[in-house]
Amino acid sequence: MDLHTAGHRRGVVCAPHSAAVEAGRAILTEGGNAIEAMIAMAATIAAVYPHMNHIGGDGFWLIRERSGRVRALMGAGPAGAKATPAFYREHQCDEIPPRGPLAALTVPGAIGAWMLALEAAKASGGKLPLETLLADAVKHCAQGYTVTRSQAHLTEHKHGESKDAPGFTAAFLKDSKPPKVGDMLKQEALAATFEQLAHAGLEDFYRGDIGREIARDLERIGSPVTRGDLEKYAAVVAAPLSVTLEAGTLYNTPPPTQGLASLMILAIYERLRISQAESFDHIHGLVESTKRAFQVRDRVVTDPARMPKPAQTFLDKALLDTQAEKVDRRKAAPWPARPGGGDTVWMGAADASGLVVSYIQSIYWEFGSACVLPSTGVLMQNRGASFSLDSRALNYLAPGRLPFHTLNPALAVLRDGRVMAYGTMGGDGQPQSQAAVFTRHILYRQALDVALDAPRWLLGRTWGSSHTNLRMESRFDGNLIDRLLSAGHDVDVLPEAYSDTMGHSGAAILHPNGTLEAGHDPRADGGAAGV
Repeated sequence: MDLHTAGHRRGVVCAPHSAAVEAGRAILTEGGNAIEAMIAMAATIAAVYPHMNHIGGDGFWLIRERSGRVRALMGAGPAGAKATPAFYREHQCDEIPPRGPLAALTVPGAIGAWMLALEAAKASGGKLPLETLLADAVKHCAQGYTVTRSQAHLTEHKHGESKDAPGFTAAFLKDSKPPKVGDMLKQEALAATFEQLAHAGLEDFYRGDIGREIARDLERIGSPVTRGDLEKYAAVVAAPLSVTLEAGTLYNTPPPTQGLASLMILAIYERLRISQAESFDHIHGLVESTKRAFQVRDRVVTDPARMPKPAQTFLDKALLDTQAEKVDRRKAAPWPARPGGGDTVWMGAADASGLVVSYIQSIYWEFGSACVLPSTGVLMQNRGASFSLDSRALNYLAPGRLPFHTLNPALAVLRDGRVMAYGTMGGDGQPQSQAAVFTRHILYRQALDVALDAPRWLLGRTWGSSHTNLRMESRFDGNLIDRLLSAGHDVDVLPEAYSDTMGHSGAAILHPNGTLEAGHDPRADGGAAGV
């Protein structure tokens, strides 16, 4: 599978798994638009990359329409009706467990956002039936998919904490052991779910036969999510956050996602006026901008209904100027702040009509709660583990409350006429890898494939890790690392030249001459394709 493709005239897609790329390309070939291609990719990647995402998780879309309007589709699921601090105290829990039925405490929101996306696709001329969009997902679930390197590694690594969760062993182990790279696994119950959705419509996931079966299995295993929670759930359309820089206008998703942090990093960095790529100033400047942005994020981002001020107010020019003035150009600020983990897939698509899509889908940690519901094959997320049982906390648990999300797809409308969807997976690493790719490709004019390949860093936590220092891939120049150490950064040079810790980045670009380009990360199992 190619990692980079350019010069296409009808459409391009990129994803971290080759089967998802092929599913999206096939939809474009059949005359589908970029949104339809993304729905097919979202379903397919749940079938073949279940350690990273599933339909039991959440999802967020940024769609740039032909008119130029950018909209956010917010598929965040709230805490269930029974999810109260008292409920967890009754189960002798001082904090929300990350695995098992008590971790499966939020409604899956991804399918709700697919419903909005399908409406948007039809409004943009899409005519393909849902059966066609879900066909590849059904095939891979029913006939089997090949276990990737990352799934094999993470199943082995997380086996001890996941194996006792209901349904996990039957779904993701082979002869009760973690599968090897190249083994074939099936998700037959999930295949039947996709077939039912294709026949009855996506709403069936919440208010039909599938919703009934999901609720029954959740009650049986002891989850605090009820049938009523599913029946009343609806994803929402929201205005995206935006910030205007010299390069153009950047968009990201509003709370409860950390899209605010991603925009703040690039806005603060621009104010530092750094001209040389890959220099100490470049890396140090982005790391210090990240610290400033994360401090704001950790202080204010929560369920938008609980925020005292709209998130957009924190992107005020004067406030950003103040944040930039607080960056020491030569010395590292103290760290760490509160860490945030995560596990995710990001995918992009664009077509010749002017549609550009940035999409992210997640179950939070790898394999989420690890609970697989037997009737439907749905793997439930553990996004609610980000709630706190401390009543003084910003993200205090309460029924119906939206959890904090590390997820945030990005999109930029540039002054030179290009429109770029870009993003990555990886908890705290998402805003940082977005900033690395954007600065390298847009500000410093590196070719897209070069910008995606270049060595990356991560300040803070991802992949369920407790590390909070500045981790860097081994390909960075030793002199640069020495300067960062001298400036006070707590640097940990990883042994890998290309580390999964850095997440899997990608981008899809519509050029002003009508040609399309896409690229994806060599650290992943996917690529890019176009027609």
